[in-house]
Amino acid sequence: MAPKDGENVRITFVGPLNSTFVQRDIEILKKHFYLDIIDVPKKSSEWSRYILRVKKSVKKSDIFFGWFAGWHTFPGIFYSKKHKKLSLIVVGGFDVASVPEIKYGAFANLKEKIPAKYVLKNTNKILVVDPSLKKKAMKNAKLDGNNIEYLPTTYDPNYWLKKGNKERMVLTVASIKNIKRIKIKGIDTFIKSAKYIPDVKFLIVGVKNGIREYIQKIAPKNVEVIGMLPQEKLLSYYQKAKVYCQLSISEGLPNTLCEAMLCECIPVGTRIDGISTAMGDVGFYVPYGDPKITAYAIKKALEAPEDMGKKARERIKNMFPLEMREERLVKIITEMVGE
Repeated sequence: MAPKDGENVRITFVGPLNSTFVQRDIEILKKHFYLDIIDVPKKSSEWSRYILRVKKSVKKSDIFFGWFAGWHTFPGIFYSKKHKKLSLIVVGGFDVASVPEIKYGAFANLKEKIPAKYVLKNTNKILVVDPSLKKKAMKNAKLDGNNIEYLPTTYDPNYWLKKGNKERMVLTVASIKNIKRIKIKGIDTFIKSAKYIPDVKFLIVGVKNGIREYIQKIAPKNVEVIGMLPQEKLLSYYQKAKVYCQLSISEGLPNTLCEAMLCECIPVGTRIDGISTAMGDVGFYVPYGDPKITAYAIKKALEAPEDMGKKARERIKNMFPLEMREERLVKIITEMVGE
């Protein structure tokens, strides 16, 4: 049963349920409100049933809560407006991005721009996980920004922590399913950088089977490619790696970077969006797509004292405390419903 403060508030919650940050929000909200949780359709045949379920749920709810602005949140916003219900959307990055040179971001193609723009223009409240995303939403969706609020994702320092000694290992983690994702996440730069440091192990985690063979063909022998891992196994790699790389061209607030820093990995990253929010003055910055400079920065990170890893952990621990998101989310929803 929901606690007293939210016992009369019912939320239709929509998002990709396989995402850890979506699951964290579900855990938070279930403690305070009644949730009707709806997963995003995986197949085209599921859409008609999905839309009907969202419609029914919204009619019974006080507020629609959706992760990401796109086709899956379009029905929730449409029916929220129709039935005069409140709505809240969490923006993660892709849904407000436009990187035309690699055709990345909802606003870089018409198919994704149509639902993203509708959702952002018609929701009551937008939460962004990084301040840079507010600027992108205002620019690309032509919003005034008055209903946009910064609320980062948060991380458990008691789970993500160092254990044992660090190895001379360089790690990057990303969901890689095609060549476009290789470019977005800077995996090509990571691979080329490894050629300059052949005596150091480079590890890529999160590569899907279809693209794995391609990466192995272009990568030198000191690069190991691994598929998706559960949290407990990913944790062990964070704990071993001395250096973590986030070499993306576009990001929200990178969860893997924050988790790695909590495990005292020394970060090497591009000065882009949420990467610089997470890193601050810790670690080493590199330009996007420059393997030679990236390799030089990785060498410096490998030689850096362990104190830099400790500083990385303290930064994430202090900036994104676990309880902050819960307090702010509950306050935002309670105030919306109470107005």
